[in-house]
Amino acid sequence: MKKEITEKVKEWIKKADNDLKTCKKELNSEDPIIETIAFHAQQAVEKYLKAFLTYHNTPFGKTHNIALLIEKCKKLNKEFEYLYEIEADKLYPIGITIRYPYPYDLTLEEVAEFVKIAEKVRDFVLKKLNIDENKN
Repeated sequence: MKKEITEKVKEWIKKADNDLKTCKKELNSEDPIIETIAFHAQQAVEKYLKAFLTYHNTPFGKTHNIALLIEKCKKLNKEFEYLYEIEADKLYPIGITIRYPYPYDLTLEEVAEFVKIAEKVRDFVLKKLNIDENKN
């Protein structure tokens, strides 16, 4: 694999990991902001999927649509069906639209589940990548 692609994949993973860290930090704060947790959980899942697609040199365009990204990943590896089983696709569009004045009424328990989903997506995608994301 070309070094440039590997580096780009690592960048996607780092950005996704930062979103996941933001979720966890906010979730464990004294006064958690539900919208922030939902948004960053969605962003983490999106970026992990984009890391996988980048690894396979597969274009994905400008999208936040997790189901669309899962479908692109499934074309490369049918095991990505698992992400529907854990309901990763439910983070879109909620994670995006919740930033605006829409009538979403999420609970802390629901967004905590979003964080668990993002963690599962991370574990799943990293197992599919043949790189060491901790190496520089």
